[in-house]
Amino acid sequence: MLHQFLREEDGAQVIEYALIIAVVSIALVLALQGLTTGGYFANFITRVANCLTTATCT
Repeated sequence: MLHQFLREEDGAQVIEYALIIAVVSIALVLALQGLTTGGYFANFITRVANCLTTATCT
């Protein structure tokens, strides 16, 4: 029974997917942090909101 348990590899795929998700989420956090620290993202959102509510788009 112990030998069969050691040969089973179903849990390995779950761990691999979890590691991939962790790396992608860290990359997204770093990318979004870079956008928000310079005010560029807030400026972009303001421009989109102005474009949607008024007739002037810049």
